[in-house]
Amino acid sequence: MTATTTADPAQRKVTRPRADALRNRERIVTAAREMFTEHGPYVPLDEIARRAGVGNATVYRNFPDRDALVREVVCSVMDRTAEAAEQALAQSGDHFEALERFVHTAADERISALCPMITSTFDQNHPDLEAARERLEQTVEEFMDRAKEAGQLRPDVGVGDLMVVVAQLSRPPAGTDCLVNDRFVHRHLQLFLDGLRAPAPSVLPGTPVTVEDLRRPCD
Repeated sequence: MTATTTADPAQRKVTRPRADALRNRERIVTAAREMFTEHGPYVPLDEIARRAGVGNATVYRNFPDRDALVREVVCSVMDRTAEAAEQALAQSGDHFEALERFVHTAADERISALCPMITSTFDQNHPDLEAARERLEQTVEEFMDRAKEAGQLRPDVGVGDLMVVVAQLSRPPAGTDCLVNDRFVHRHLQLFLDGLRAPAPSVLPGTPVTVEDLRRPCD
């Protein structure tokens, strides 16, 4: 009879983090996302720990430096927003309605915090960031293409146009509370969405903005 091998308890602790440890990590990321949006990526880490309700040691145990925390926040926002887009694609038979649901969810996920953090704090080519960014961009592009094919979305807008406006409209002024801005952001986003509907009442200057255009350095 062959003996059954049992995993060592110490090994299980390493490979399967405790539920409370996972909750602490999520609280840190949520608090960091809120504070980065309100005050920028250089907010003191002890302030983030205080808002998350954990000790400074817990923050550093999960994220050895600021770049690691900022990168986790950016990837988390991108992943959650991509999931919202994927769910909207799967659940709605109306392509423009799916677009509306995505835009409002993106605002709730604080996607506006991404722009200053990506450009100022860490390697834009980090593999985690590239994977999250590619997933989001491909999903949104598919989503907009379907709405254009259905004759619901004006043809002269690109993914870059959408992402820029969502970021600009959903980012509160520096030093203000996110919850205060929430009273207005969905109203303003809906005004923007109504301007995306086809047929378009006007001709936009220039050409549709792509995500590649957003990454291209200014001359």
